[in-house]
Amino acid sequence: MKKRSTNLRVRLPVFLFVSQVIFVAIYFGFVTYDEHADARFQTNQTNPMHNDMYKDYPFFTDIQVMIFLGFGCLLAFFRLYGFGGMVFNFLTATFAIQWAILVQGYFQFYHNGKIHFGVMNLINAEFACAVVLISFGAVLGKTSPLQLLVMTLLEVPVFAVTEWIVLKYLKINDAGGSILIHLFACYFGLGVTFVLYRSGLTEGHVKENSSYHSDILSVMGTLFLWVFWPSFNSALTLKGDDQHRAILHTFIGLSASTLTAFALSAMLNKKGKLTMADIQNVTLAGGVTVGASVDMMISPAAAYVLGMMGCTACMLGYKYLSPFLAQRCRIQDQCGIHNLHGLTGLISCAAGICAILMADEEVYGPSLYEIFTHRAPVEGDPKLQELQMLIPGLKPGLGRTAREQALFQVAALFSTIGLSALGGILTGYVLKLPYLAAPSDDLCFDDVVFFEVPPDYDAPLKLIIVLSNTKINKVLNTTLLCNCLVNLTFNPVF
Repeated sequence: MKKRSTNLRVRLPVFLFVSQVIFVAIYFGFVTYDEHADARFQTNQTNPMHNDMYKDYPFFTDIQVMIFLGFGCLLAFFRLYGFGGMVFNFLTATFAIQWAILVQGYFQFYHNGKIHFGVMNLINAEFACAVVLISFGAVLGKTSPLQLLVMTLLEVPVFAVTEWIVLKYLKINDAGGSILIHLFACYFGLGVTFVLYRSGLTEGHVKENSSYHSDILSVMGTLFLWVFWPSFNSALTLKGDDQHRAILHTFIGLSASTLTAFALSAMLNKKGKLTMADIQNVTLAGGVTVGASVDMMISPAAAYVLGMMGCTACMLGYKYLSPFLAQRCRIQDQCGIHNLHGLTGLISCAAGICAILMADEEVYGPSLYEIFTHRAPVEGDPKLQELQMLIPGLKPGLGRTAREQALFQVAALFSTIGLSALGGILTGYVLKLPYLAAPSDDLCFDDVVFFEVPPDYDAPLKLIIVLSNTKINKVLNTTLLCNCLVNLTFNPVF
């Protein structure tokens, strides 16, 4: 069978230049500054310290580190795919943020005929970017940069529409993004990799492994994600005690999952040793598991338990579920996103629903209706006026009960999984188009396909092959010598 060309000399520049021209036209015609960045809204009485930049920019910078350094290093664990993991992450993330500013801007920041652009728009765009990068993990090493850009082009609008439907019509609580970020990204990525199934990789690939140095680089990515995850989970929460709890719960959850990961890694290894893949991925499970209830009054102990539960589910998923999905369901989940984001996301959703059912004024006081805004009394209810005396600025809600809010959470869960999986499957069929320069099976997990690589980039692998061949030659020579001695013994020439 003739191999498809992977030459990017025309295809990649055409795609990027055309995209940039379109982006520039849209930015020129429809994007303006928001009130915190527009000089026309500033007066002598304006206090600069009240500008959103001072409240939100620290979270933006933390999430930037997670996106470009955390994900970039984490995805560079393959021995011969370090360039691809880091550089394609850089390319995809930049494209995703530019595109998400426009798409999400239309749904969330569009009024008076313009998309109003500020730091909060950037933070939301980076969350959309995180969705794309999580999905990228499912097809790592098996796709071209052009395929990744097309995937981004399609995934961001599907995510923005799903987010708009869930937040506008179902009106859920999901401060840490367990439903809208982790579950969406997971099942979208699984949908893509299901369609892009490669039968030639069923039994593994000779290049599908790590090295000492690639594992060190990858665990550095884990550390970047671990350190800045509290900012990720708390960026969109209400300022004050809600954000304070989000930071505390995230740190406790991550700490619990880290200690549990070390214990399980040694326990499940037949030689009683630690496995780097466990340290790189499973230690992060607690950050996802606390997400749906991260700003609620769940208690530090509950955050600790959630971290342990998420870690255990994630670890068992890597060990047992991922091989099953690959062998039986045609889902080749390269980075195990179903374990780190899918299973933990489901646990997080269940915990969030329990927290909603148990939430009442005895625990939260009047601020119950700030956190669960849709449970606030409707306009005209006498209780709303009483609450507004205690909490000035409290807006009317929908008057939902705890049970009603929990049911909407369940509806959002299944809606998100369904829409993301469908979007992923359709995107997968688009990515199968021959023009998108997909690598052949034998060139998967190899930088040489799309990069100019140094002569020694694969030296460790070549050394292993040489040593293996040397051992084989020694065995063959020894066998040949033994055969000669046997022949001389039983068939003497004299």
